[in-house]
Amino acid sequence: MTPVPVAVLVSGGGTNLLALLDALRDSPAARVARVIASRADARALERARRAGVPTAVLTDPEDPAELVTATGDARLVVLAGYLKRIPAAAVARLRWRVINIHPALLPAFGGPGMYGRRVHEAVLASGAALSGATVHYVDEEYDRGPIIAQWPVPVRPDDTADTLAARVLQVEHRLLPQVVEALARLGVPERPVRLSWRGSAFVTGDNLAVDLDSAADGRTGGRADR
Repeated sequence: MTPVPVAVLVSGGGTNLLALLDALRDSPAARVARVIASRADARALERARRAGVPTAVLTDPEDPAELVTATGDARLVVLAGYLKRIPAAAVARLRWRVINIHPALLPAFGGPGMYGRRVHEAVLASGAALSGATVHYVDEEYDRGPIIAQWPVPVRPDDTADTLAARVLQVEHRLLPQVVEALARLGVPERPVRLSWRGSAFVTGDNLAVDLDSAADGRTGGRADR
């Protein structure tokens, strides 16, 4: 199969980008074709250049035409630490082709201003027993698009925002590449897909990793609900 070209949008250091680059390096399903930054000093740009991936910097992230043009021939657009809102006109042009990863279990702890450390502080302040990572479609509202997959992370009694963030980030680095591969193998469907395993889209870490692999490879044990 010909790998699906993927555009990755970034604003900062790019650890999720690095996870994608590593995981997709030899993938027959998907490849990182370009990296697009909202700011010229995003460290993720250097990570992309070292990997030989073409890069671009948006002059106006609010310009939908510029953003759509920058994605080029990418079939799938992945927000990996991208902190700008995708303009509504760009969402309409790229409907069901843009996904984001969020460091909590949406719909909780999402919305405007909920990114980075703020998310983990809010989780701890709430007394929630679980946090985690969510991959979801991007629509016109922050963190409100249909959920594709989630990976729970238990909140420990002694957690700080930093320790919780570190454990959630480890999960993000595993979940995002596997979802990208699964969507690519499904041909990047033109309507929302909810990835689920053994009838549930809410299962614990190691089981999810195994089942995501099964879904991506088309083996039994994983399925995609459309």
